Amino acid sequence: MPDDPRYQQALDTAQRLLGQPLTLPLADGEPAVGQDFRRLATEHTFGDSWPRPGLDLRSRCLISVAVAAALGTHEPLRGQLRIALTSGVTKEEIVELFIHLEAYAGAARAFDSYQVAAAVFGEHR
Repeated sequence: MPDDPRYQQALDTAQRLLGQPLTLPLADGEPAVGQDFRRLATEHTFGDSWPRPGLDLRSRCLISVAVAAALGTHEPLRGQLRIALTSGVTKEEIVELFIHLEAYAGAARAFDSYQVAAAVFGEHR
């Protein structure tokens, strides 16, 4: 896997977006095939989707935060918020995104997801 140029390119993109290397170790008791899942998801997300030319980086960041927040997926949302902030999206723009999300996804979902954003904001002072 480390010798696979497609996987390495995806890891390089992830590192650029996250501002740190993407590490996806297997959890205790997880079968070795779990590494295949991590590789495939990484290649698709950071190798196929993020580098496409159809949207600019800022748009992809905002869309990714909105989708993760609307779905209520807290761990992916943390990652998307970190990518957005590393890529130059401001905290104020993210708050505006949550105001808009509240209108379309509902107050409960927006408020729940916003708690994740508030915690990530604390990491980026």
